[in-house]
Amino acid sequence: MVLAFMNLLPIPALDGGHIMFIAIESITGRKLSDKFMERAQLVGMILLLSLMVFAVGNDIVKMFN
Repeated sequence: MVLAFMNLLPIPALDGGHIMFIAIESITGRKLSDKFMERAQLVGMILLLSLMVFAVGNDIVKMFN
């Protein structure tokens, strides 16, 4: 359940981000630029990787305390 919830968050690299972009495109009636989509995906991946590093680092710290 947690994985499904996390996947639907509006983070660009996840499915929720794709749903958000499709909603924006349907509201505005025009396609978002490829450059914007590329940058949004990059920001989303950086956000996810940062969250993963934080979670693993937190687990390692708890293991040694």
